[in-house]
Amino acid sequence: MIRARPLLALALPLALAACAAHQSSAAVAPAAPGFWLGVWHGFIFPVAWIVSLFVPDGAVYAVPNDGGWYDFGFFVGIMFLGAGSHRTRKVYVDRVAYRRVR
Repeated sequence: MIRARPLLALALPLALAACAAHQSSAAVAPAAPGFWLGVWHGFIFPVAWIVSLFVPDGAVYAVPNDGGWYDFGFFVGIMFLGAGSHRTRKVYVDRVAYRRVR
């Protein structure tokens, strides 16, 4: 029973990896959306998501696309320009803590 756990821990990620989709490079059209359209689609993601709830043909992600570069642009658009970008504020508090001595 002790040897079954490491095998199960190895088999589970391999089984999940087998479900990953793969796109043939021959299936990508030369005019497929690439990095820059991915950035734009990531930037407008919040609005596109709301529109996709009410419009049947609305989508937040272009399919078919360029593949990895479109995905990276989509990620950049969401994280750095769109919904994930917000200014943070650092708050510094000077506090003196006193401890009672018994």
